[in-house]
Parts: sequence; C-alpha cells; structure tokens
Amino acid sequence: MAMLLQDAGISVDKMTLAKQIKKDPTPYQVVDGKVHFGNPNIGFVGDIYSFKKPGYGVYHGPVYDLAKKYLSDRVIDLTGKGFAAVKNQIDHGLPVWVITTSWFRYVPDNEWETWYTESGPIRITMHEHAVLITGYDKEFIYFNDPLSGIKNRKVAKNDFLAGWKQFGEQAISFQLKS
Repeated sequence: MAMLLQDAGISVDKMTLAKQIKKDPTPYQVVDGKVHFGNPNIGFVGDIYSFKKPGYGVYHGPVYDLAKKYLSDRVIDLTGKGFAAVKNQIDHGLPVWVITTSWFRYVPDNEWETWYTESGPIRITMHEHAVLITGYDKEFIYFNDPLSGIKNRKVAKNDFLAGWKQFGEQAISFQLKS
C-alpha cells in the first residue's frame, strides 16, 4: 500500500502504515483440533512485525479504510469488479494494489484451511500476498513485489489471475486529482 500511496503523491512508509492498519486482536488458539484466530476482513491478523509469533495478513477492507485516510474520495475499491477494471486503471497509468497468492498462480485446496473467527469460519491459505500491479500485456502481468524487492516482475497472466481470483479479486487503486 505504501507504493500505491507514493504513486498518488503521498509520502508514507510501510512501517507507518503497519502501525495505523486496523488489527484483529484475536489470539491464535487451537481448540479441539480447530484453529481459532482473527479475520483478515476485520483487521491485520497476528504479529505484523515478527515471524516469531503467528501472523497472517489483512484483506482489502481494512486496507481500503486506511488508504481512504490518505486519499479521501480518490481511493477506489475495485474488489470483485474483474480484471477489466484493473486494466482500465493501468491503461490510465495508475497502479493497482491486489491480494493474490504468493505462488502467483492457483493454490490447490490442500493448501487451504478453515479458521474459526468471532465473525464465523473463513478459509485461508498461508500462500497469501499483496503486490502492486504496474502493467500487463497479452501474456504477462507486471507488478512490484515488496517481499522480493523486484520492480515490474512479470508472471504469466493466466496464472496470476487464477491466484487473484482465489482471493475474490481484491483490488484497490485511486483517481487522479481533479
């Protein structure tokens, strides 16, 4: 999200955003063989600063809410609107933040599990990742990957979209200033 905001002309670093993102404080527990943990639709689940404690991530809703604090009405939630909406933003020179799989392709069912949250069960995979789409062509999706540090990394378009669709086509972008 820091990369998206910086592209919108807002100087903010990822550590500031990490402090500000809404958190779901539900502790990790296993009860009768079932994982009870937070819901990434509510807020960041787990420890955002360390791999020493259980952690997961956060989905588009809380990220959109945080982006709105910086971008006001310029932020756009494209979730569930399909790749045509993402392409429209890219065609106008605007990057798009998305949730996809860390494999950048379809993740099979055996890599998913159900967590029991205060708001009900949710299926998750530990192969979740957020990236900033910067371009596309007939064969590839290009994106900035904050974990690898690679700018404009490319992955086969059909593979990338299959992983993105598994997470409900979560996507956020912004409008230029009027």
